[in-house]
Amino acid sequence: MGEIVNAFNTADALGTSDATAIAESIANEKISAAEVVEAAILRAERVNPALNAIVLKTYEDARNYSKSVRKGAFYGVPAFIKDNDNLAGYPTQMGTGVFRAKPAKHNSKFVNQFLSTGLICIGKSAMPEFGFLCSTENEKWGITRNPWNTDYTTGGSSSGSAALVASGVVPVASANDGAGSIRIPAAICGLVGLKPSRHRLYGIQGGEALPVQLVHQGVLTRTVRDTALFYAEAEKYHSYPRLPKMGHVKHAGKQRLRIAFIENYPEGAIGNRDKDTQRTQEETAKLLELLGHRVEQMQFPVDIDRMVSHFLNIYAFHSYMLTHWSTFILNAKVDRSQLEPFTEGLRKRFRANALEFPATLAAMKKLKALAAGLHKNYDIIMTPVLAHKTPKIGYFSPELSYEEVCSRAVMFSIYCGLHNVTGVPAISLPLGTDGNGMPMGVQFSSTYGNDKLLLELAYELEEAKPWKFIYEM
Repeated sequence: MGEIVNAFNTADALGTSDATAIAESIANEKISAAEVVEAAILRAERVNPALNAIVLKTYEDARNYSKSVRKGAFYGVPAFIKDNDNLAGYPTQMGTGVFRAKPAKHNSKFVNQFLSTGLICIGKSAMPEFGFLCSTENEKWGITRNPWNTDYTTGGSSSGSAALVASGVVPVASANDGAGSIRIPAAICGLVGLKPSRHRLYGIQGGEALPVQLVHQGVLTRTVRDTALFYAEAEKYHSYPRLPKMGHVKHAGKQRLRIAFIENYPEGAIGNRDKDTQRTQEETAKLLELLGHRVEQMQFPVDIDRMVSHFLNIYAFHSYMLTHWSTFILNAKVDRSQLEPFTEGLRKRFRANALEFPATLAAMKKLKALAAGLHKNYDIIMTPVLAHKTPKIGYFSPELSYEEVCSRAVMFSIYCGLHNVTGVPAISLPLGTDGNGMPMGVQFSSTYGNDKLLLELAYELEEAKPWKFIYEM
């Protein structure tokens, strides 16, 4: 039987506060940054044996930084950085043992932006091999478990970050999303997960050289206001000139919205939504109507088989590049004989379908126009984050064949990838619970650059239907 892993059940400087409240207490000198960092370290040491969410500890650096000059609205708040971003002085192992990473000479641009908010990194969080799977269950790091019930997956690929925030070790952690890797663990672990508009934050290191920039950086938090404050602070460090600035979103919007409710399972997908997923969607649609929004049903707008095929071609390209050009990309030699079946299967897919790649790139561009067309009549598109409730550990085991894992992962996260291709913002909010007591997320997306609207709606829903935290169970 699985167990709930609750780091909140201790009397320390963190308490049950979110990052905003902790930062305010530090600024008002009710507690010190050093106290908060120490509390997070003690929590991490206490619960990580059950969660297996930490791959690298930076405790001494964090202790030293907590005594430095105060800067950023989140000054003194402890956090984790996902282990596919460079943190100076530490290796970036990317969830795999097929190469040996050297210590990074410099922070990535995103890590500098992340830390500019005042957050203090106390370690790096676990992820699956190269971030390709939606669960962390690999040989190198072992299994990362869900703090709501350790029999279940945390989702991925931002697995460790989600587990550490949901359990209460830290109130915020970095995450990134190439096919739902912010939104999937947010939905499964009861968190707020915004995949922002493309270029809202600095991208993944080296991502600017890719033909399609699927991966979006972001954070996982427990409250909407923490997500909103992070983006307000990050924007001070860097903002993309072609995007409207978000500013500090502090409350719900007054505008009543036109919302499309995707009411069917995508055509061509295998299986059907389970009852819990459907119920959560319907309850959310009714809540939105009670709040005065106009909600209409619509069919999933994309030929799913073609979209999935093209999407897998992009990921196959990533796998091929990482494993065949690792000396240039990773500054290390990859041992391809040790790759997990899913990574190897993607690599082989690219070799077999390389001639299709130009057509894939052309198809990706057409999807952007499709997304723009959807929003001619709607301000927001609502879907499930995931097509069915949270599976147990082993459902995405990397020991399974490429074909089996691929089929399961695609059908599970079928509603996520489109937003990575188009670059539009999408947010997961924990608005439901399945029959096993596990959190369930609802996804809202809007037009490119309209991240602010999503946060305003998130504030309204958070107030109308507050979600539970582990310490309330």
